[in-house]
Amino acid sequence: MRKPRFAWLAMLAALALVAAACGDDDGGGDGTNGDDPFRIAIVAPSASNDLAFSQSIVDAVNLIAQERGNVTVQVTDGMFVVEDAAAAIRGYAEDGVDLVLAHGSQYGGSLQEIAPDFPDTAFAWGTAADTFDLPNVFSYEAASDEGGYVMGVMAAALSESGIIGVVGPIEVGDAKLYVDGFGVGVLAEDPGATVNINYIGSFSDVALASEAAQSHLAAGADILTGTAQMVVGAIGVASQNGLPWFGTQANQTSLAPDIVVASQVYHWEVVLREIIANIEGGTVGGEIYEINLANGGLVIEFNDGFDLSDDVRAKADAAIDGIKSGSISTGQ
Repeated sequence: MRKPRFAWLAMLAALALVAAACGDDDGGGDGTNGDDPFRIAIVAPSASNDLAFSQSIVDAVNLIAQERGNVTVQVTDGMFVVEDAAAAIRGYAEDGVDLVLAHGSQYGGSLQEIAPDFPDTAFAWGTAADTFDLPNVFSYEAASDEGGYVMGVMAAALSESGIIGVVGPIEVGDAKLYVDGFGVGVLAEDPGATVNINYIGSFSDVALASEAAQSHLAAGADILTGTAQMVVGAIGVASQNGLPWFGTQANQTSLAPDIVVASQVYHWEVVLREIIANIEGGTVGGEIYEINLANGGLVIEFNDGFDLSDDVRAKADAAIDGIKSGSISTGQ
């Protein structure tokens, strides 16, 4: 009688081993589908909580991670020095990350050198519309001129002096688009208005942004706007002097709840979903993506704490609808 018993136990053990092996083939883990996590790495020029450019991509990737439930996110921020950013980009590629996001137009040259060394790794960079004809590089950009136009319309409607100041970083990418669109919007609402633009030559110099804002005040500006990470300096000046401020890239209301009128907010998750789907389908680059008002990648978020008249809000809504329908051109 013992032999049959031991044979039965041996058979159970063998079945357990087979079941365990099948479980391993399915991946196990803690993901929603049992696969290995999809790994995303971000290299960004400023702090990941800057309420501007870098935070816009970090927020989007974190949202993607929440939606999918099987994503790991790594962030290297504060990479104003391009050489340091290049080292971080290469390091993530060497580590086998599935998608490396080089979030800065200044990183394009580095990506051209690095991406060919890792043909199986997907890279994406922005804001730009150039993949360098590399099969493993995606690019993404924001039609920030659209939100800029809407902000410009509101700024012109609110201004009493007819003089509006703009603090820009370097005249490239989504920063230039925003500034250009803003100016077109101002003049569409008030052809007699003056838009003074000051590019300070830096994405990061908060002190210079503050000085630029002060110069706009001295020139009679009663409305201010600006773009990039350094605008915290300009927002401080606007707040101290009670001047309305229009934000972009992220919602900047928390920086100055009393004077921020509205913010154009980037929702990069709209294109990140497509990029990830392509990667999982075997395409690791070669596509260019854009976020805009029509696809929901750009959203105008109004500050409920700012006393915006119904008339000005209606002008903003009309501008948004016109841009979406194509009946309004931002000039870009």
